[in-house]
Amino acid sequence: MALPEEQDAQLAGVPSAAMTSLLPGPLVDDTWLAAHLDDPRLVVLDATALLPSPRYDGEYRCTSGRAGWTERHIPGSRHADLTGDLSDHEAPYHFAVPSPDALAAGLARLGVGEGHAVVAYDSGGGIWAARLWWMLRAISVPAAVLDGGLDAWQAAGHGLASGTDTGGAPAVPPVTPLPRPELWAGIEEVAAISRGERPGTLVCALPTGGFDGSVPTRYTRRGHIPGSHSLPGRELLDSAGRVLPGPDLAARVGQVLDTADSPVVLYCGGGISAAATALALTVLGRDDIAVYDGSLEEWSKDPALPLELGG
Repeated sequence: MALPEEQDAQLAGVPSAAMTSLLPGPLVDDTWLAAHLDDPRLVVLDATALLPSPRYDGEYRCTSGRAGWTERHIPGSRHADLTGDLSDHEAPYHFAVPSPDALAAGLARLGVGEGHAVVAYDSGGGIWAARLWWMLRAISVPAAVLDGGLDAWQAAGHGLASGTDTGGAPAVPPVTPLPRPELWAGIEEVAAISRGERPGTLVCALPTGGFDGSVPTRYTRRGHIPGSHSLPGRELLDSAGRVLPGPDLAARVGQVLDTADSPVVLYCGGGISAAATALALTVLGRDDIAVYDGSLEEWSKDPALPLELGG
């Protein structure tokens, strides 16, 4: 039987205090993870995927990061394949979030069930871990991101494992997803905000060259959605790949957004860098954020939807 606070949380569609108490917040550092690595309530997932920059317009190359995980990973971790069953392959764009039940089933195959909390990490600058974290947040699974990822773990002198040392994931029943649909935005909502017909602020998390169209794109057309602002996700990290310290992060975000810019809808090319920016804004305490899952891959396919070049 659920405790009263757990019942209240289920009605509200958010994780209960009992389930989230293990995690200190949306970020954990390597010291915290090392101290909790043997906690049976914790599942550590490497979400790395490989998505090289395009050499020409329309070039899309993406592969699973499982081979890299096999070579070196945090002991006891498993690889969460965002190119595999943690994406909806029936959608018209890559990395589409699965239905809540499908996502819960995919997590169960990784050993994530009721009563578990997840720490996500990657070896790709944090964007993949942030994407997985946002997906879990959207079905109310307690999760955090390892600040600085695998590089920070290794730089701190913690041990690494290789091969498939974890074996198969234990059999667990899937979590009961508690969806938070407000964390996702669809193409119609984004179009309405862009036209000024709906309140909201659009923010592009791509690097500057992707925003202004000065570099090749993986997608159908270059440019950004009209009316959107540029806030590259990677500019919210320090040189070691950690989220900027609070004052520095607030100052950088404040150059683009203020508290009156609400709600905030983030996009990028495929909802990956946007999730990293969502993580940074969450660290700052904002809770008025949604990610446009289809992002520019979906938007650019429709010739009736405008894109702008330049800053």
